[in-house]
Formats: sequence, C-alpha cells, structure tokens
Amino acid sequence: MSHLFSRAAHWIAEQCGHAGVFIIAVMTVLVWAATGPFFGYSDTWQLIINTGTTVITFLMVFLIQNTQNRDTAAIQLKLDELIRANQDARNNMLCLEDLSEDELKRVKSTFAALASSPEKAIGAVHDMKEELEETENVLQEANSRLVMAGHRDG
Repeated sequence: MSHLFSRAAHWIAEQCGHAGVFIIAVMTVLVWAATGPFFGYSDTWQLIINTGTTVITFLMVFLIQNTQNRDTAAIQLKLDELIRANQDARNNMLCLEDLSEDELKRVKSTFAALASSPEKAIGAVHDMKEELEETENVLQEANSRLVMAGHRDG
C-alpha cells in the first residue's frame, strides 16, 4: 500500500507542477467566477469553490509531504555518500539529521565560530603551508643523505 501511495504521490506531484495544470486551475476559477451572476452569487455558488479548493488543498498536503520526504531522504543519502567518500570529511557528520535541536545548535555554533574569523583560518593555512615546506626540505635533505650514503657504500 505504501509503495502504491508513494508512486501515485510522485506522479501527481509531477503532473501538478506542469503549466497545463495551472492553466486548468485558473480556467476553473474563471468559469466559476463567470457563473456568479447566473447563480446570483448565492451561498451555494460560493460553497462549491470553497469546498472544492479545500478538499484539493487537503489532499495535496499529503501528496506534497510524501514527495518532499522522499526527496529529502534521497538528498541526505547523496550527501552521506559524499561525506563517506571524502577522506578529509568528518564521518561523524553522517547522521546530523538524527541529533536533537540542542545538539544541532551546538554543531552550528561551532561552524559559525570557524566562519566568523576568516583571518584566523587564512593564518592557519599559511602556517600549515610553511610547516609543509619545512617538512619537504627536511625530507629532501634526508633523501640526499641516503643517496650519498648509498654511493659511499656501493
């Protein structure tokens, strides 16, 4: 039953997104408005459009929610795969959607603090670059010594 509902919800949501469906809705409202004088703008005439739009809106809420839940889950899985596949990513970010509101606020404030001081981040990158260059120099010197030692022994 759930699979059938999900397929129907997806199909209906896709169809409702087309311009033709919007034009049909507009035409329906225009026809209803044009018949107002014929029915004397009676309570029954008003009740028809009110009931019709209420029922359609009520049903569309469930269809749209189903489609949105499915799309959100698919996006979440794609992001989880990107995090999992990236060696530099923190895998503890995979299940953020399962955190409480307070836990999410703490994670967000951590990222806000990181973003609030770009100068510090740039400085840290420059420091790391200098350290990397120094490490490369040390490795080159060590490699040269090994090559020289190999020539002496050979």
